[in-house]
Amino acid sequence: MTAHSTASDAAVLRGDIDGIALLSLNRPSSRNALSEAMLGALETEFAQIAADKGVRAIILTHNGRAFSAGHDMKEMTAHRSDADRGRAYFKALMQRCSAMMLSIRNLPQPVIAAVEGVASAAGCQLVASCDLAIASQTARFATPGVNIGLFCSTPMVAISRSIGTKHMMEMLLSGELVSADDAYRFGLVNRVVPPGQASEQALEFARRIAAKSMPVVKIGKQAFYQQRELSLEDAYKYTVDVMVENMLFGDAEEGIGAFIDKRDPKWEDR
Repeated sequence: MTAHSTASDAAVLRGDIDGIALLSLNRPSSRNALSEAMLGALETEFAQIAADKGVRAIILTHNGRAFSAGHDMKEMTAHRSDADRGRAYFKALMQRCSAMMLSIRNLPQPVIAAVEGVASAAGCQLVASCDLAIASQTARFATPGVNIGLFCSTPMVAISRSIGTKHMMEMLLSGELVSADDAYRFGLVNRVVPPGQASEQALEFARRIAAKSMPVVKIGKQAFYQQRELSLEDAYKYTVDVMVENMLFGDAEEGIGAFIDKRDPKWEDR
């Protein structure tokens, strides 16, 4: 493994192995809250990875017992003394966090969340924003804002695109913790594994993805999220064009040829 962010006080630690970037939220004392520093670190890492053709998949995990507790309430509360009672700061912060979440969807590489602890509010939103998620049996998920008078409106945007309406409303209105098994049943996570194995299982998943043609994975990820926002008719029109462009890829020609010849394909990532 090659470590890029090795300083123990870095908000996000990074290490690379086999073309996979492993990012660890590293503020266990604050339950990995999405403070300004944490958001900045994630923004930097995602921007660097987006431009790195050597990275074929990303794992997002955490140090400490919590995956992420969401926004840093102490940091936010400090701005209530602003002249506008914090309105401008709150808006800028929410916009910044939303942009960071969107950047995950816009990355060419798939992102896998590996969750061992609690992911609540914007922390749960972060899990939902990832393309895939592995949760250990010790993981818990919640949108608890209603308990403190702050409805989880921005977190529900990403989470409601992963789970059904009734399950989403149950989480939002109760504010209660959801078990890993229930999160799997709701559709928030892909797998539930024994404690301590979330990162290991995510790495296995990432290695399988990394073995595919990266241009194909990139076009597929982009097309999936794009077509989901379209009407059925428009989605078919859009994906027809995507399929045509994909058929002209060198790797599509190689992959289909390998299938016909009953051999393993040799990707050239083109």
